[in-house]
Amino acid sequence: MDLSRRRFLSVSAAVGGGLLIGFTTSPSIRNAEAAEAGGTFTPNAFIRIGSDGQIVLTMPYVEMGQGTYTSIPMLIAEELEVDLKQVRLEHAPPNEKLYGNPLLGGIQATGNSNAVRASWQPLRQAGATARTMLVSVAAKRWNVDPASCRAQSGEVRHVPTGRRLKYGELAADAARLPVPESVVLKRPEQFKLIGTSAKRLDTPAKVNGTAVYGIDARPPGVKIATLAQSPVFGGRVKSVDDAKAKAVKSVRQIVRLDDAVAVVADHMGAAKKGLAALVIEWDDGTHAKLTTNEIVGALEQATLKSGAIAQNIGNVENAMAAAVTKVEATYQVPFLAHATMEPMNCTVHVRKDGCEVWVGSQVMARAQAAAARTTGLPLDKVVVHNHLIGGGFGRRLEVDGITRAVQIAMQVDGPVKVVWSREEDIQHDMYRPLFFDRISGGLDEKGAPVAWNNRFAGSSVIARWVPPGFNNGLDPDTTEGAIDLVYALPNLHVEYLRVEPPGIPTAFWRSVGPSHNVFVTESFMDELAAAAKQDPVAYRRALLDKTPRAKAVLELAAQKAGWGKPLPKGVGRGVSVQHAFATYLAQVAEVEVSKDGAVRVRRVVCAVDCGTVVNPDTVRAQIQSGIIFGITAALHGEITLKGGRIEQSNFHDYQMLRMNETPAIEVYIVNSAEQPGGMGEAGTSAIPPAVTNAIFAATGKRIRKLPVANQAAIA
Repeated sequence: MDLSRRRFLSVSAAVGGGLLIGFTTSPSIRNAEAAEAGGTFTPNAFIRIGSDGQIVLTMPYVEMGQGTYTSIPMLIAEELEVDLKQVRLEHAPPNEKLYGNPLLGGIQATGNSNAVRASWQPLRQAGATARTMLVSVAAKRWNVDPASCRAQSGEVRHVPTGRRLKYGELAADAARLPVPESVVLKRPEQFKLIGTSAKRLDTPAKVNGTAVYGIDARPPGVKIATLAQSPVFGGRVKSVDDAKAKAVKSVRQIVRLDDAVAVVADHMGAAKKGLAALVIEWDDGTHAKLTTNEIVGALEQATLKSGAIAQNIGNVENAMAAAVTKVEATYQVPFLAHATMEPMNCTVHVRKDGCEVWVGSQVMARAQAAAARTTGLPLDKVVVHNHLIGGGFGRRLEVDGITRAVQIAMQVDGPVKVVWSREEDIQHDMYRPLFFDRISGGLDEKGAPVAWNNRFAGSSVIARWVPPGFNNGLDPDTTEGAIDLVYALPNLHVEYLRVEPPGIPTAFWRSVGPSHNVFVTESFMDELAAAAKQDPVAYRRALLDKTPRAKAVLELAAQKAGWGKPLPKGVGRGVSVQHAFATYLAQVAEVEVSKDGAVRVRRVVCAVDCGTVVNPDTVRAQIQSGIIFGITAALHGEITLKGGRIEQSNFHDYQMLRMNETPAIEVYIVNSAEQPGGMGEAGTSAIPPAVTNAIFAATGKRIRKLPVANQAAIA
């Protein structure tokens, strides 16, 4: 970020006898000088130090299990020289100008594994500025050189005399000081918190039940609603017989919309009974005959034509013509649902002069805008209360659920909590796109790759979600993991064709573009190694001399996994390497395949270089959860359509990995002084190809279409 010191650090006037430090990470925010001239500065986030010495951080990112509410406060606490427990968090309100994510173009959003990446420099500088100012005030009171003072444990100490003043005693005076033009950040060897395994700040409340998620919101007088939406995307309600539903005890109201019907009741049980009693006739609309095969066929045909060039190195056509060995394959990944543990929900109270929303959202400003747009109210008349999120995975980057809840609430007197059943959620999700790849490679006489050609087709979420990000037929999410590969390939050509499925809404899904591209890239790299009759790890290692961080994680993962050591019959090891979310990661999966084709992932070894590590426990936890999420998708995950309807409805046919199926997972973190990389999603995209490559090692069967399901069965 090309920002001057004074453009993202400012001190406001004293607030309540305390010190308020704001910082902005967006170049679009007016600079400090202009703000000060107007008497008010509107920063991106706030550090507030009260007279009690407690530090309050208004958090611009949301917590959905990834540890953000611990790792980001660690940055402030480190530079402020305070105990992590002294930092109290407040949810940021919707305000894109103040809380825009600089790595997402200024959109107020938590996603793309970048909360720590976006906060790393600004938050440390904000903390260091506060520390410098507090030391300056204490030195002035004692009439000593600031260099003779130091901050420690929430107070300033005069080293020669032992005098001490707590931050709370200094805060009001510090607030009146000018912002120092430059401050000294700690060197890595001085870190006390960063790099240590800090206990998560949100764990106690989650254990004792006091944590408040969106689904826990209960404003006075709230009613509960659940709903049935058109089973075909784009369909409409034709008729409704609600007589039996209205007769259900505690049912208060039936709300009919163009494409949905909701039952409002005193509690969820009554709402569900009322919904089951409804007799709804649907007009399925234009997508009533849509099938998965139809969509796949359209994508397959699209890859026969030229697309937008995502990357071109050398001359693939000439290299392929001269290649000694040629390898061709097609790959396919399915639609996937998010299936968040906390069901989709939103509580809304619409009044004549305003609207209040309680929700767990990854996009607070968009949530507010959706409610305003639906009600016709101005933004300042819509209040959104954000809460902890019980699983986002990209689903809560969307505001369709908020729009729907507001539509229902507009017909209800008083607040109403709309809760989606698991069936409604899975069958009315916004899905990870289905992709089809046509890929080929050429090898020289030694088996080394001399040509790599990949053309793939599928939906672009970016084109819908942030249209300016889609340019010349390309966007960075859809192509991540397919271009800028870690391998030294002399001739490479990658094309993308945007093909949107009719009527099926697509959205970001944990690990987004790499969830598709890494599977294809690492599976095909294994195919080339097999064609060259070379060991998959050795084959990759030979191509990584120009990417030492990738080579290091590959070698570490292989060594820790015992690569090359004998395995029982029916058991194989598979490997994958990736650079995604600014993190280098390698995984080795050990997989057992039974005679009937049942696949069990026994062990996964992961080596990760994510740059400077803030909280090692969080890194390990995110890799573990990402691996479990990715194995689930690789083995079972698939959303299919028949007659325009989603065929899966709950966990019996959209399976999750069970506890007894979960492999032993080992995580090894490489020490690094590089800038932090992202961790929330990296583990998910790396595991599917490691698993399918292991299946090949065990059985000789190459899996090119996910999920694996029964494909490993030996005919």
